[in-house]
Amino acid sequence: MDDRYFTPPIPNGWFQIAASDEIKPGEVKPLKYFGKDLVIWRSEDGELSVLDAFCPHLGAHLGHGGKVKGSSLECPFHAWQFGTNGKCTAVPYAEHVPRKAKLGTWHIKELANMVMCWHHAEGEAPTFEIPDEIPEWGNEDWTEFISREWTIRTRNQEMAENAVDTAHFHYLHGTTNMPKSQASVDGPIMRVYSDAGMETPRGTVDGSIESLNYGFGLAIVRFQGIVETLNVASTTPIDADHCHLRFNFSVKKTAGAEMARGVGKAFVAEVTRQLEQDIPIWENKVQYEKPLLCDGDGPIALFRRWCTQFYSYPQGQEAAE
Repeated sequence: MDDRYFTPPIPNGWFQIAASDEIKPGEVKPLKYFGKDLVIWRSEDGELSVLDAFCPHLGAHLGHGGKVKGSSLECPFHAWQFGTNGKCTAVPYAEHVPRKAKLGTWHIKELANMVMCWHHAEGEAPTFEIPDEIPEWGNEDWTEFISREWTIRTRNQEMAENAVDTAHFHYLHGTTNMPKSQASVDGPIMRVYSDAGMETPRGTVDGSIESLNYGFGLAIVRFQGIVETLNVASTTPIDADHCHLRFNFSVKKTAGAEMARGVGKAFVAEVTRQLEQDIPIWENKVQYEKPLLCDGDGPIALFRRWCTQFYSYPQGQEAAE
């Protein structure tokens, strides 16, 4: 485990673990997130399920060789079958199914082609909700989404803090102005709004960035300026030291589909450039419990207070203020 951080290793919240269209009826895949082995599968009638991966019988991983049989998932080792609720439904060579034969189940929700999974360090049920839909997703007025993804040696809070760290945009990414960010919180949701002028061959175009953050796992970011652009971002802890970042971009076809696609590609390239400048910072920095801040840093203190709700602290340890 990395000792660069003072916060618990894996936060609580909703996180993307797959794309919906990756798991078709009858398909099974192994996953590794939250420092755990999982299996994701769809029954033949289309019901999606995420379970703990290891069979309670003799420990085989159901994601490696497991098969969907109707509405059950069959273990590759001895053909024990488990339903979408994790309960053992059949043991082909036994007269009685062991009463305790059950796999742990995970709360999931499909949103905009994302499979979102609830993680809580103490096994609690979801304490907040995420949206039921994202209006731009699948809307014919918007371009098809362009996706990018990275695996980064860092943690969720370090990445999320960028949204309120206004100074780094100028000094790390070379933006011509230093955006002024306003942040507000409503329970597990943080809204960050920034004015952001955009340089073009015809001069500076006024613009803005609004980010709605649902915990650490889902950010819906809307850019206004030359054209309207959307980024649906998800950041999922793989283990205590690594995160899986996914970006999904779409552009409104205000000035025509071809122009929107061209702007979208340019926008994705620029965001990718900035993101990849952040990676060596994230992968090598330390997380100070009480950072030394100054008056131009943006609402980092507010952000840090908001973050504490997403951790399960060991007994006797309190969240830092």
